[in-house]
Amino acid sequence: MRIEAALIGAGNRGLRTYGRYAELYPHELGFVAVAEPDPVRRQGFAEIHGIPEAGRWESWQDLLDRDRVCGAVFICTQDRMHYGPTLAALERGYHVMLEKPMSQDAWECIHMARKAEETGRILVIGHVLRYAPFFSTLKQIVGSGRIGEIVSIQYNENIGYWHFAHSFVRGNWRKTADASPMILAKSCHDMDILAWLVDGRKCLRICSFGSLRHFRTENAPAGSTDRCTQGCAVERDCPYSALKLYLRAPGGPWTARGYHPVTLQTLENLKRIASPDADPDAVLRELETGRYGRCVYHCDNDVVDHQVVSLEFDGGVSASFVVCGHTAEWLRTIKIMGTRGEVRGHQGKDEIEVLDFRSGSREVIETAAGHGHGGGDERLIADFLNRIGSPREDAPLTSAALSVQSHLMAMAAERSRLEGRTVDMEDFVREAEREGSERSGGGRKRRP
Repeated sequence: MRIEAALIGAGNRGLRTYGRYAELYPHELGFVAVAEPDPVRRQGFAEIHGIPEAGRWESWQDLLDRDRVCGAVFICTQDRMHYGPTLAALERGYHVMLEKPMSQDAWECIHMARKAEETGRILVIGHVLRYAPFFSTLKQIVGSGRIGEIVSIQYNENIGYWHFAHSFVRGNWRKTADASPMILAKSCHDMDILAWLVDGRKCLRICSFGSLRHFRTENAPAGSTDRCTQGCAVERDCPYSALKLYLRAPGGPWTARGYHPVTLQTLENLKRIASPDADPDAVLRELETGRYGRCVYHCDNDVVDHQVVSLEFDGGVSASFVVCGHTAEWLRTIKIMGTRGEVRGHQGKDEIEVLDFRSGSREVIETAAGHGHGGGDERLIADFLNRIGSPREDAPLTSAALSVQSHLMAMAAERSRLEGRTVDMEDFVREAEREGSERSGGGRKRRP
């Protein structure tokens, strides 16, 4: 059954994930409307999907202030622009696929989940890792009882020095005020995986430490300039050189993973030349003036470049999570320790090792590699569409009701980091509920 949908936000995820799915599987998904403030992106998406002028809107309000035009909406706006369109879409009767994070506000997350329940609409969050073969295999192993009861988890998100410089120093997620704290923007995925692996046990307490350690003006090497294109004396040896990452090296870290450096995330100021055959001179001109040509030591970034989170779950299960931008390897590594065995996983290698304490056996399981979050993207979209076409009683793997916990965990971790104390999750949730009640009762106004 083909589901017709509207896209709100035609950036990287909207264009290259959901839009691409519709191109590959037009019998399953077709876009009939798009809302996007950037006229180039709006027109480009509309032309690819054959959307007429009547289905092209500059803002989500223009689209959602009228009668429903299709059955579903994909919301792919920037982090701080999720709450308004999500509520409006649910109230209009749309099923919604919402990119993570749901919101930077605890009450808004709770409210969106409740609104989906009230309206009887599907609200799925883009926690694609639950659908990736690597993580679904981990879940199956743990759920089978092979390693007994989980005692503790050690989990690392290795961002990669080049990826961190791109997204969290030069890019859209570099400032908390403009996007989200890094633990929420990048790692609500991982909070969700931890909550999933411990089978939905409540998180009781969280403690976190971290800082912006390296990407600061005082750490700029002698001879560096504000831009990599300004004759920087150390540019050739700098691992973060914009010329090296985006222009010079055809076998560099982006392309080594099958991406062209210009096209990977539809770079903010390079988006108009997003093509595998992009003119190097045009790219250079953009780097001379755009944000991605800036020296990483002279940007306006403020998000942490490393953070550690310690978590206690109901039943005495403990977990430690480390996210760091100073890593050579990319993707996640994990160790799950149980009463009868241990599981070690390396997402980058698509490999899981199971050690049995009783027999002494060791089994290595190779998981299916896939594009788009390890194959999770397509599986998530397919499940969302199938549930619209054939309603089911069970909740989606990444329903808003389930995803709220991971967001609250990430927010509590950030509060712990900023305030230097352990955060009790029940107290944290009660505070969010109280604030929500005050807003609903005419107290402090909700931020726009």
